[in-house]
Amino acid sequence: MGLSGGRSGPKPWLVASSGALAATLFIALFRYRKLGPFDFWGGLAASIAIVVALGFVLDRGYRRRLREDLCSGFLRKTGIGIASVAALYAVFAVGRAAALKIFPFAASGIGSVYALKSGVPLIRVVVLIGLVIGPGEELFWRGFLQENAAAGTSRAYGFILATLLYAAVHLASGNIMLILAAAVCGVFWGWLYLRFRSPLLNIISHTLWDLLIFVVRPL
Repeated sequence: MGLSGGRSGPKPWLVASSGALAATLFIALFRYRKLGPFDFWGGLAASIAIVVALGFVLDRGYRRRLREDLCSGFLRKTGIGIASVAALYAVFAVGRAAALKIFPFAASGIGSVYALKSGVPLIRVVVLIGLVIGPGEELFWRGFLQENAAAGTSRAYGFILATLLYAAVHLASGNIMLILAAAVCGVFWGWLYLRFRSPLLNIISHTLWDLLIFVVRPL
């Protein structure tokens, strides 16, 4: 139900360079909570737009693979994506309860994540998540980076590399709870892509998750 089989992608050094650029942008963003003239949300959207555009330039077969993905099993992928959000929410609900009991810093760490919305119009958060951030993160981290890191090596290697880098860029925030959350989400969405190899499925899962956790029903 995912993408077609073996293929040749961009040269490894180009994939590595795109990962390095993404790491630079995201580390700066999480460190300073802004990027140049942009606030956190604007900086996040701009960073994602840059690396996604770069991914399409470097990987000439990306558009074709996305079209194939969209035309295959749309309803099934949507259903799995929605179910995955429910499963991830349950995991985080249990993890939050445990963290609040075990770690004295958990409450402030979680509060710092939600403080990113402070003073930002809710409609702006919704639009950026729904149209740029949710879809764009999966288009880059899994659909481009994980997919192309696996080309010529193994799908497991692509999963490990993309997951480690996705979690690592959050280290700059200094927020242990955010880092742990990113690690869990990175493993989850990386596995989802490893299992189904469908950018569409991952986009549905990630976008609905972000909207649920930041807008509809924060934990």
